[in-house]
Amino acid sequence: MKPSFFPLLIRSFVPYLCFTMSIQAQTPPQARKIDKSLEKHGHIRQDPYYWLNARENPEVVAYLEAENAYTEAVMAPTKALQEKLFEEMKGRVKQTDMSVPYNLNGYSYYTRYEEGQEYPLYCRKKLNAQAEALGEEEIMMDVNKMAEGYNYYSLGGISVSDDNRLAAYFVDTVGRRQYNLHFKNLESGEILPDVIPDVAGFAWCADNQTFFLWQKRPHYAPAPPGISPSAGPGHHPGPACL
Repeated sequence: MKPSFFPLLIRSFVPYLCFTMSIQAQTPPQARKIDKSLEKHGHIRQDPYYWLNARENPEVVAYLEAENAYTEAVMAPTKALQEKLFEEMKGRVKQTDMSVPYNLNGYSYYTRYEEGQEYPLYCRKKLNAQAEALGEEEIMMDVNKMAEGYNYYSLGGISVSDDNRLAAYFVDTVGRRQYNLHFKNLESGEILPDVIPDVAGFAWCADNQTFFLWQKRPHYAPAPPGISPSAGPGHHPGPACL
């Protein structure tokens, strides 16, 4: 008997029909419009949704939660497919990957991931006279532990002082590229309490006690409490970049 095309058509069409009905059954939230005029360079534009940039506004939060609930409801029929695709993509990623190491100032530096962990480990090993990595691995930053308790955590820009004792690094915990500068004593493992906000870039000086930085604020940056040329890293209060 010749196979019928009709059952195949039904099996293909029913999931689409259910998905379409799910969309139609939901009412998408509508953000209200508030008149707002913005003038730049002699040009005036209207932005009725400008009020949505107030992230702490309860009405904005409620609207975003409604958007998320609508998305969840509409996409509910595809949940099994989403999980299948996620597992398939995850299965193609090497979870114990490691970067190519590079040598700098007597150490071999590299980044590696552990299976089941979301964030990397920044590591180094001492080099011998033949520039071979020897000795035990030193984990400078275990970002998995550092990110505990945060909904968002991004660490980057690690820079070690020339004497290999101190590490400076950027941290963003809000997801808006607002980086604060932190310091860690690599000998003791202590993360220093000094934090400099809104830093766009920095560089160590050769004396291992001073560093230069520029911030995202149009003013001179005061020295943070507890940091001085004699006690630890300091910074040059140079003009910040806009």
